[in-house]
Amino acid sequence: MPRPSHRTKILTEGLKVVHERGFGGASVRDIVQAAGVPQGSFTNHFASKEAFGLEVMDLYFADSREVIRETLCNDLLAPLRRLEDYIDANIAHLTRNHSRNGCLFGNFAVEASDHSEVLRTRVVEIFAEVQKCVAYCLGAAVEAGELPPKTNCDELAQFVVSSLQGAILLAKAQRNPAPVEGFKRLLFTTVLR
Repeated sequence: MPRPSHRTKILTEGLKVVHERGFGGASVRDIVQAAGVPQGSFTNHFASKEAFGLEVMDLYFADSREVIRETLCNDLLAPLRRLEDYIDANIAHLTRNHSRNGCLFGNFAVEASDHSEVLRTRVVEIFAEVQKCVAYCLGAAVEAGELPPKTNCDELAQFVVSSLQGAILLAKAQRNPAPVEGFKRLLFTTVLR
């Protein structure tokens, strides 16, 4: 079996470091140490830390897209069940490390948006894609009669994504998934009734 390339190791281990310490808090030295590769390997594979950050976001988003495919975009499930499963997947992800790391995209939005237009733009694109998938799911809920016909799915999707991200940020600060659980409860008992 071939050994993973330095590039792959830097990305996979670097993702963990960035998610744990933040983009600014993760030095190139920390990243290459975690990957177990020489420091020069970083500059051999990435033009800058910003370029590395973009690839880390895309790597993380590949996993997120899989969750989205299995939940929000899974036409085999009832639409509101898909949304519930998506939120539950976010809760499960949060609790893996006692809610310490939050959402990588939310972390980048808070931390890197003021320092890198490229990273800020990528975060906006990612959230737009997630919002589009939530709107798709809500549209299916309207078609299935789970939501009223007059539901503005795009506006509701924006609310869901924004509220979920805010709840994840609070969960990270509190080291407890309770804010996300509370959001889910309110969403399904009040907003989507």
